[in-house]
Amino acid sequence: MRAAICPAYGAPDVVRVGEYPEPVIAAGQVRIRVSAAAVNFPDVLLIADKYQISVPPPFIPGSEFAGEIVEVAPDATGVAVGDRVTGAGLHGAFAEEIVVPVGGLARIADGIDDLTAAAFGVAYRTAYHTLRSVARVRSGDDVVVLGAGGGVGLATVALAALLGATVTAVASSSQKLDAAGRYGATHLVNHRDGDLRSALKTAVPGGAAAVVDPVGGALSEPALRSLRRGGRFVTVGFASGAIPAIPLNLVLVKGVHVLGFQFGDIASEEFSRNEGELRELLAHGRIRPHIGAVYPLEKTAAALTHVADGRAIGKIVIDLTR
Repeated sequence: MRAAICPAYGAPDVVRVGEYPEPVIAAGQVRIRVSAAAVNFPDVLLIADKYQISVPPPFIPGSEFAGEIVEVAPDATGVAVGDRVTGAGLHGAFAEEIVVPVGGLARIADGIDDLTAAAFGVAYRTAYHTLRSVARVRSGDDVVVLGAGGGVGLATVALAALLGATVTAVASSSQKLDAAGRYGATHLVNHRDGDLRSALKTAVPGGAAAVVDPVGGALSEPALRSLRRGGRFVTVGFASGAIPAIPLNLVLVKGVHVLGFQFGDIASEEFSRNEGELRELLAHGRIRPHIGAVYPLEKTAAALTHVADGRAIGKIVIDLTR
């Protein structure tokens, strides 16, 4: 089968497209013909061996996919050949076929195309669980979103606005901020234009109820300072490549909460509620992921570079039907 292959650790341009052995199906698994796969920043980190988990090369990168089931193991239940599904894993998605456990799959609703389905899962699920169960955002809250032009950031902007929050979007370019404005942000802050702490004080003079940070680096501390007393700072990732050091005196003096997001930390009843609400929002057209660019499989290295360089607006998707 055709696949994008990481032959050795390095920058995205080490990835080559060529023939790779088809994955072997095992108990409890299904084989999926992949039609679309989304690029996420952890894919870049995995290729560089800078992720928290290492995968020995050669391997197929790609963690998020959509496609059609073409084979089902005898003991795998609840699905059938021909079902359109989406899912995510650590690697293997940038290929014509992938084999995965049946338990991690979700059916694609009628009327949702595969590119949309691939772009939706990780970013919107991360954003919604963060907002509902960690930041606990309510209607009327002021919410600051860092990295507001990226996949998770733009999803957070859209969903926070849908929940009734007033959103301050922080990003690195006017193009990213324009997208954030179209998806519901009220205040737009380019952190390259000046002092972020001052800009946030102007945008949210009463202090924010929550900050959602998928970026880290130098933006985190001034964003934390923008919180009102008792506010919540949620760290989702470190797309800047730098893990910030937060002065704990700020946490003490401001009485704020610093929290981390992990899917596994969400209580089961809240997880089910959030997933159901999110599916309804997508099925009824109230949300749609922003797809900033689409690449063919042959241009996977370019798609990864697009994300690695911080140029992505919304999600970058690889179309394997081209």
